[in-house]
Amino acid sequence: MIDYTKLSIIAVILCVTFGSGWFVRNKDYQEYKKEQKIIAEQQEAKVESIKQQQALVNKGIQDEYDAKLALLRKYYADGVRQPSSGTMPSISTAKSLADATTAYTILAGQCAETTLMLVELQKWLNEQIGINAK
Repeated sequence: MIDYTKLSIIAVILCVTFGSGWFVRNKDYQEYKKEQKIIAEQQEAKVESIKQQQALVNKGIQDEYDAKLALLRKYYADGVRQPSSGTMPSISTAKSLADATTAYTILAGQCAETTLMLVELQKWLNEQIGINAK
């Protein structure tokens, strides 16, 4: 016959063994979840810090660019003084000289604006790389 006492003891031992195994693994899993949560929070804080630094850099460079661009436009709108050669042309070419001077002034202003844009873009890119490298 089957001894129910021995079966009961074996069943209890099996339940305790499986229960303790589940308890240990569940405890490890809960610790892992806590560690991952802490890591995620640290990463979120780092990302937020980087976003704030990028916003400050963007604002600073934008303000500087706008100020320099306004100065350039004012400089070229007021007319660039051409160095005088000291001699007067014998034939009056005032209209063609004025048109050429205006065209050259506009072209020089546009070139200066493009150069400023590229210089500020390089500055912005270098600062963004510096932020992301940290």
